[in-house]
Amino acid sequence: MRIAFVVLLLALTSCSSYNQPAVTPESGFSDFVDNYFKASFEYSPTFATASGYHAYDNKLDDLSAASVSKRITRLKEFEKQLAGFSVLKGDEAIDAEFLASQISAELYELETLQTWKKNPMGYVSLAGSAVDGLMKRNFAPAKDRLNAVTTRLALIPATFVSLRENISNPPKEFTDLAIRMAQGSAGFFEKEVAAWAVSAAEGDQTALASFNTANAKVVSEIKNTANWLKTDLKPLSKGSYAIGAEAFSKKLLYEEMVDIPLAKLLVIGQENLDKDYRDFVEIAHKVNNLKTPAAVMASLSDDHPSAERLIPATRQTLAGIRKFLVDHKIITLPNENMPLVQETPPYARNGSFASMDSPGAFENRAEESFYYVTPPEKEWDSKHVEEHLRLYNRPVMDLITIHEAFPGHFTQFLYSKQFPGKTRKLLSASSNSEGWAHYSEQMMIEDGFSGSDPKRKLAQLSEALLRDCRYVAGIKMHTEGMTVEQAAKLFVEKGFQEKANAYEEARRGAYNPTYLYYTLGKLQIYKLRQDYQRTKGPEYSLLSFHDEFIKIGPLPLKLVRKILLPLDRSPTL
Repeated sequence: MRIAFVVLLLALTSCSSYNQPAVTPESGFSDFVDNYFKASFEYSPTFATASGYHAYDNKLDDLSAASVSKRITRLKEFEKQLAGFSVLKGDEAIDAEFLASQISAELYELETLQTWKKNPMGYVSLAGSAVDGLMKRNFAPAKDRLNAVTTRLALIPATFVSLRENISNPPKEFTDLAIRMAQGSAGFFEKEVAAWAVSAAEGDQTALASFNTANAKVVSEIKNTANWLKTDLKPLSKGSYAIGAEAFSKKLLYEEMVDIPLAKLLVIGQENLDKDYRDFVEIAHKVNNLKTPAAVMASLSDDHPSAERLIPATRQTLAGIRKFLVDHKIITLPNENMPLVQETPPYARNGSFASMDSPGAFENRAEESFYYVTPPEKEWDSKHVEEHLRLYNRPVMDLITIHEAFPGHFTQFLYSKQFPGKTRKLLSASSNSEGWAHYSEQMMIEDGFSGSDPKRKLAQLSEALLRDCRYVAGIKMHTEGMTVEQAAKLFVEKGFQEKANAYEEARRGAYNPTYLYYTLGKLQIYKLRQDYQRTKGPEYSLLSFHDEFIKIGPLPLKLVRKILLPLDRSPTL
């Protein structure tokens, strides 16, 4: 979810143009890459901060229509320059292909899909993410970071001006989530941000007074925006979230370099859903053959933490899973670091249940990674709270930690500084990053993590069914007219999700069309592993495959195959 939201913000933001020398093949591909990311950082200073480039900490993303137009112009210039490199080899050739695909994806998002005109969520979330990125990581003295926070606070009101100017007739699902995020953000600035500023000021009353003035204005603007979203925009939110078959295929091609025809893609997803469903029913009968599969899953979910115990219970899963990883030689861990478990910040509560927020590969001082888990909202009734918490039952919580931490996203972060070149350190394909994390769940169970307890296998299959339902729902919601309510029914009936959680999952598909990349990536990685094992023969080991795979960086699987299997021309699936 973190990666998906960074992509959304990049698609919504822009910057002023600046003078720079033209890049030619003679001046070198590395110069082109440097210029491309310099423009990206000017375009999105919050992306720069998250990546570990702190020269941009006093700036904020410009979300105006004029800035979007300038961004489109810059991207087309880079696209033309990149096409001039015809003799690249090795890693540079791979990275050039990846960059070309990513530039096409961003241009398609800005020019054709125009999400920046339809989705208020990116505007609402920017304020919190821009400030939180400066607060939570100790990359500079606290007073310096406080000054940067104050500077960004002064720039935030312009974001809400752009929101009102740009957004027209959004889907109601987008507006509803934006309202939730805005309401939570107001409390975030009033409480967490204000409390941090008192500590960061270290007695400097002048600095604190400047912060308080700027923060009070932001709180007022957020509250006004929340009211505007509810009273003005929501009644006008009658747009369609469906992007259509052509756009769906192009997004997948540009973002993930997947060119499988849509009809075949849906067949693959449906067959995988049916297979996992049959396996789930079989394992459920082993757990308790006197109950229906749904009742067995419900009994598993009975063992869940309270809202107060959610964070401590999540934290307790880390050490044991890490130890299993080491003992079973699943993958080499570069160090002993562990993530910090915290509640998902209010500004980021867009329907996700858990996520990993790690520092960028170019962050040299701050090492804090945050394993976020989303608590129930205060305004929910007791039934909704209970259904939400049931997702975090013990067996499933282990699988979530595998996905988010070991050997999933946190482990990817541990390797990020080793990724070859700037491009792979700063960009990623979701089918790789999320595909790897989802692959890790099944792989760990297959390698013995479940032991003799079928409940963990059942939990793994429930997580697989969740992603399978995303796969099928995403395609059908955007290309076949499936409604959010119909998609939620699919999550309940085939994914064994609680009704409240099923609706959250289905609604996510409205703004994240290609969230099939979990299952799609997992299937691609399994095929890659099979082909890799056949090529290596007796020299193959699971450890060596995982080590080689993760060191390459989060490229689309099509490009990973070119590196690991240079003589193999078979498809990714």
